Amino acid sequence: MTTLHRIELPCPICFFTFGSLTVVSSNLVGKRTDFHERSEGAQPLPYLIHSCSKCGYTGSEQDFGDDAALEPAVREHVWDELAPTLPSGPLAGSDKYELAAKVSMWQGAEPRRVADLFLRAAWCCVDEGDVEAERYFRRHAAWGFENALDSQHVDRDERPLLTYLVGELWRRIGDVRHARQWFDRVPSEITNAGDQNWMVRAAQQQRDKPREWFW
Repeated sequence: MTTLHRIELPCPICFFTFGSLTVVSSNLVGKRTDFHERSEGAQPLPYLIHSCSKCGYTGSEQDFGDDAALEPAVREHVWDELAPTLPSGPLAGSDKYELAAKVSMWQGAEPRRVADLFLRAAWCCVDEGDVEAERYFRRHAAWGFENALDSQHVDRDERPLLTYLVGELWRRIGDVRHARQWFDRVPSEITNAGDQNWMVRAAQQQRDKPREWFW
């Protein structure tokens, strides 16, 4: 079961201290073929990210506090674009990851980091039952991972995994042609057949007879 704990976080934008829930422990019971992990009981994903209820600044626990150095431009973006749109109630997990992705972009984060946040937003949408938002976030995640691969800032050993993931994202979006192109690129990205051939098999599986779960 997922165990949660309440923490207090000081916002580095507005200096408001707010309460949030964080994950103490969870147990993995399954993994989808886009690497979306499932736990027994409450899903931990929405509680791995935190949003200030006053200004909307969002990030991991490490992104809060006195050590969080933020450029003036980031502060302006938060006040101008996030604060005015905050709802009166709690944010859904997908909302928090979308806000975190925006903050990361304003901070000049690498495309892979931003793409990962959009992917997590899509995973939250699966649990929230929001199909359209899920597809929206999957597109942004796919584009971000594609940009990361094109920028050559991805370690050589990690390229097969990201290439497979881009294909799986497009498949789940419904773009079979685009998905197939990426799945077919996986073998050419392999650097260590002994450790990485499972990615080739996974790409072939998802291209020809896709499954929902790895296990």
